[in-house]
Amino acid sequence: MALNKEIWLSAIVENLYPDNSFATKSVDDSAFVVNRKVHIPNAGAPSKVVTNRTEKPAKVSQRTDNELTYEMDELTTDPIYIPNIDTVELSYDKRNSVIANDRAQLQEAAHVNILERWGGGVDTNHVLLTTGTATRDAHTSATATGQRKSICKADVLKLMTAMDADNVPEAGRYLLLDAYMYADLLNDLSESDKWMFQNSANVQSGVLGNLYGFNIMKRSSVLRVTSAKALLKWGAEGAADENAAALAWQESCLSRALGEVKMFDDTDSPTYYGDIYSFLVRTGGGIRRYDKKGVFMLAEAATA
Repeated sequence: MALNKEIWLSAIVENLYPDNSFATKSVDDSAFVVNRKVHIPNAGAPSKVVTNRTEKPAKVSQRTDNELTYEMDELTTDPIYIPNIDTVELSYDKRNSVIANDRAQLQEAAHVNILERWGGGVDTNHVLLTTGTATRDAHTSATATGQRKSICKADVLKLMTAMDADNVPEAGRYLLLDAYMYADLLNDLSESDKWMFQNSANVQSGVLGNLYGFNIMKRSSVLRVTSAKALLKWGAEGAADENAAALAWQESCLSRALGEVKMFDDTDSPTYYGDIYSFLVRTGGGIRRYDKKGVFMLAEAATA
């Protein structure tokens, strides 16, 4: 009896996507996702305090408030075609696989959009550089070359000090590292540091540990910047001197807006003899404070 040389499994190996739980650690403006622009009013300077006032009547002043805005982006997928024959002959459910993957890909693009909006709003004087003694090859793109200084726990302490000096609330501080920077930080911790770090983890909320008041989170990639500390978007052409960057923030200092994914479908199309699907989502976000306090980037420093 002849053996069947082809076997079709009933399950398909799906694509992999990064953890996007970082986005929930911010102020949710999703209720305004239907609007073109979101307005965030900021309180102006408080009144001056005088000790033992002698001038009376006191001079009356009026507070001038500030306003920040950010616009919504509309992200859409390319329409995808599923021939009718694929729904009949294949042993796995291609339609469900296509829908799940395209929705996940759109969500990934939306979270990258939010990350880049946050990173793009950081002032250059809020971009600190790593100071670790260990070095590693640049990893943000095939174009990036040379060695970069690794992150060390002293860099996290420096972030804590900068936020403390700005009177940023201690509760709700987060630091998002990419896979390489996270590994470098772990390598810099002593055994006792690692024990305390791991025992402060809250895996359900995406927090891997706490160091100097920061809830440490990890993602496969976070941000990248030019040698001039300017944001370099992931869709832009790479540069030889680009550097990976982590994002540090306090949750009340950032906004996110993320709508529901809408699916469009043309099933049993008489011209395509199959089904066509596409997806749409609206997203936005930004720094909530006019003075930009409470948000920092920690970029890898290039070695000399």
